[in-house]
Amino acid sequence: MPTDPLAWETDDRRVAYSCPGFDIVNESVRLPDGTETDFDYLTEPASVCILPFTPDGDVVCIEEWRQAVSRVSHGLPVGGVEPDDDDLEAAARRELAEETGYEADDLEPLVTVEPANGIADTLMHFFVAEGCRPTADQRLDHNESIRPTTRSLEALIDAVADGEILDGRTVLAVSYYQLCGGSGSEE
Repeated sequence: MPTDPLAWETDDRRVAYSCPGFDIVNESVRLPDGTETDFDYLTEPASVCILPFTPDGDVVCIEEWRQAVSRVSHGLPVGGVEPDDDDLEAAARRELAEETGYEADDLEPLVTVEPANGIADTLMHFFVAEGCRPTADQRLDHNESIRPTTRSLEALIDAVADGEILDGRTVLAVSYYQLCGGSGSEE
């Protein structure tokens, strides 16, 4: 039983809708003032986002069709953690290879966030990958249309600052990397 006076009490929980990748959960809850109501949210496996640098310091980016916004989105490799992944680093390495055909020499955690905790239980783990080189062909999922590209870090930062890049995961990764003085950032 939650002890914080702001906590809601969950009386019942059911999956209202399920599809590959996520579920929509419906909960019957009691608010701190005793009001009973329903609350719906998206639940999904943890995800990884990779900020991958080539040996020359360029960033491996992707251009991907995003049906929800009906356009090509410019961003970073991102994907869900799968049951066969040994750990988060393995998931990040797999996603980088699948979406771009690149592999990294080194991978370091950057930050973990709850990007939309008002509507989802999503946990996103960000990594910085160094020494990324193309080693194989992409291995895209059946519903992915992705083109790998490279940009200088400066061009990527400018694209975020200018609003060219709207993908929230990419904006967060680049901003956090710059804010916290990542090894490839300008001092």
